Amino acid sequence: MTKRYNYVIGDLQGCFEALKQLLKSIQFDPEQDFIWFAGDLVARGENSLGALRFVKKLVERGAAATVLGNHDLTLLACARNLKAIKPKDNTQDVIDAIDSDELIDWLRRQPLCLFPNERIVLTHAGIPCTWSAAEAKAFAQEVEVVLAHDDFAVLDAFLSEMYGSQPDLWQDDLTGHARLRCIVNYLTRMRLTDSAGRLEFSFKESLDDPMPIGFKPWFEFESTAATTHQIIFGHWAALKGRRVTNKIQNVDGGCVWGGELVAYRLEDEQVFQVTNPL
Repeated sequence: MTKRYNYVIGDLQGCFEALKQLLKSIQFDPEQDFIWFAGDLVARGENSLGALRFVKKLVERGAAATVLGNHDLTLLACARNLKAIKPKDNTQDVIDAIDSDELIDWLRRQPLCLFPNERIVLTHAGIPCTWSAAEAKAFAQEVEVVLAHDDFAVLDAFLSEMYGSQPDLWQDDLTGHARLRCIVNYLTRMRLTDSAGRLEFSFKESLDDPMPIGFKPWFEFESTAATTHQIIFGHWAALKGRRVTNKIQNVDGGCVWGGELVAYRLEDEQVFQVTNPL
């Protein structure tokens, strides 16, 4: 069945009240419409548990899909007792919930890269300039296989090694956890790179702020993926959900920081937004 409208919604971060307001604003009908979530379903908003349960139900009824963001991956590591929850992350209620095992098992089976249609690719943080859309999908699947592995020892071994900023440059001959970590960093943490695609992790500010010498926003370099697809991503709240190039659209309005929750409608490229009510 062809959906009436497809929307991409940026980083929820547990802002469940804003999500409910946004869905009301766009008159979302789960029987006719479809939502593509850009990841970071949980973390610093007021109700990560409610948001996660709601998105899971939408996905299971065929009305939504989501990619994983860096905060979602952190929740997986915390749930496996491999990382302590940061005080500013409101995710303890997810781990304490009666349905926690079910929620975490569902979350770890979600992808890192999705194609809402044949001309659009969605990841949480973007796609480095050196990767094609097909490569992004293939590399993402390498991580997805490990995250969804039936052997928790395989999952835990990766989650234990997931954190770190090295290697900071993609090489096709990377192997093991270093390869998987690099893929995760590109798809869920990337903001700045150099012309070769080398990652820089310290910068989180706006495009008007001074950047480390030799580095620019990843989307300012000629992009292999953008020659064939429109790239939609979240992750960078300072971009305020705006279109950054003709082929690259941000959807993170910084809702959790007092900004707005953004929905980008694919059919006509219209942007809808609501201010965080809390």
